[in-house]
Amino acid sequence: MTTPISQLIQKSILRTLSLGLLLNSLIIATPLLAAEEPSNHADGHQASSSVKLVHLVREGTKQFIDVNNATAAGYGPFLGCVAGTDHGAMGVHYVNGTLLGNLTLDPSQPQALIYEPANNGKMTLVGVEFILDSASWLAANNNTPPVLDGQVFNFVGAPNRFNIPSFFELHVWAWRDNPQGAFVDWNNHVTCAGQ
Repeated sequence: MTTPISQLIQKSILRTLSLGLLLNSLIIATPLLAAEEPSNHADGHQASSSVKLVHLVREGTKQFIDVNNATAAGYGPFLGCVAGTDHGAMGVHYVNGTLLGNLTLDPSQPQALIYEPANNGKMTLVGVEFILDSASWLAANNNTPPVLDGQVFNFVGAPNRFNIPSFFELHVWAWRDNPQGAFVDWNNHVTCAGQ
């Protein structure tokens, strides 16, 4: 059974998929030779849990360094490049509509992969986002918010800038260091200038 959020995003993905496939066919995919190792400035157990989750996500998503592998696995661009109003960006979210209805938390199966666009058309994997419909999650989990390897998800209520029902989300900057932290939404080391 698909959730309201997954139905809306799936419809949007289908509309943009043909454009995304055209753009992807123009991209010359070059494997990332050396990915940046994210840093974590926290101390104690939270730091080791954070580093562990970042490494689990890196290991589970390394096949998506090449954006063509992401599209072949069912991910498609959604909403273009997302930039902050006063600092940082998120990048281009490639969302997998099938995984949006999945309430299983798996570091190797994020609902969205995040790419930074470059002027030459190259897309560089910088992070992931886990996205869960809040009503479905809360109903199935005794009204408890989602937690992945010690990281509590953020709640985004409706109405929101995406015009979708309320949801839980967690960014993991597994492929690009974020000076504000590995799980903060906006990353000052990501830009949409290449779009």
